[in-house]
Amino acid sequence: MADTKEPKVKKEDVSKKTTKEESKEAAKPKKSKAKRRLVQLGHAYVQASYNNTIITLAEENGNVLAWASAGSSGFKGARKATPYAAQMAAESATEKAKAFGLERVRVFVKGVGTGRDQAVRGIVNKGIELISITDTTPFAHNGCRKKKARRV
Repeated sequence: MADTKEPKVKKEDVSKKTTKEESKEAAKPKKSKAKRRLVQLGHAYVQASYNNTIITLAEENGNVLAWASAGSSGFKGARKATPYAAQMAAESATEKAKAFGLERVRVFVKGVGTGRDQAVRGIVNKGIELISITDTTPFAHNGCRKKKARRV
């Protein structure tokens, strides 16, 4: 059998840096953390469908601060559609948004799901003051044909 030893190759010492590289690093300004924006007044959007509830907390101009859904809060399947899941999702989103200093919100509720009211209660439970509640559920004025009624 032939000798299969590979020839030894000198490895460069990476830990030693030249003075030019060191001077370049010293010249770079250090990055500071981005300033946390403080928002006192915002909008809370509650979208309640038959299967899930999604809560989004945003600034007045529309920049999203935090969001949560019943699914992202750990509920799966039919339990996502429950009022309790909607409340937990609302409390989770509110907790995230409070880090931005959110104190008061205008609530916009859309949809016909069972979690509509509990989601609003979940926002209030975390200590955020409500200014107004507006129902923005779309209403058809004889447009598309409605879904057939369920027979249970």
